[in-house]
Amino acid sequence: MRRSSSTVVVVAGERAGDVVAGLDGLHNVRALVRGDAPHAEFAALVGRAGGTYVVHDDDPLAAVRDAWTAFFDGVSAPGPLEVAVEEALAALRADRVQLPDYYVVLDPEELPETVRHWWLGVLAGAAPARVVPAPSSPPRVAAELGRLSPGRWWPDDLASWLQELPRTVPDRAGLPAG
Repeated sequence: MRRSSSTVVVVAGERAGDVVAGLDGLHNVRALVRGDAPHAEFAALVGRAGGTYVVHDDDPLAAVRDAWTAFFDGVSAPGPLEVAVEEALAALRADRVQLPDYYVVLDPEELPETVRHWWLGVLAGAAPARVVPAPSSPPRVAAELGRLSPGRWWPDDLASWLQELPRTVPDRAGLPAG
């Protein structure tokens, strides 16, 4: 899977598009809002974008997140989650999407419990320094960009990590095994 030479940051949350738009014009930040753009077209734009930071609101794991939360909220069977995982893996392998360097999660304390476990348990458990909570404010997110710290990358074996999600229980996600 390819990696951009820019630091790619996905802003996630209810106000992500507004916050990303509010970052437009900052020095060394290329802010891209997906809006109504087709996913594949937008992913290609992100892949071509240059700048120290490329910040956007199009989470490549959104379908996996939605299927995982639906499964653990009891509104879906495991099948849609398994399909979402396989589709995400196929897109990652084919370089149609890339995992970001960081996720900035807006207002995590206001998220539904299972969604909060996705961000601060599943993803932060896989790569703790790569998930950063922040208020829904462009200046506060801009400040977080300047404080991003290096840390381990996403798991080397993405397939195993993602395929294990149906057995990753929300209130245990991100905790040490045992």
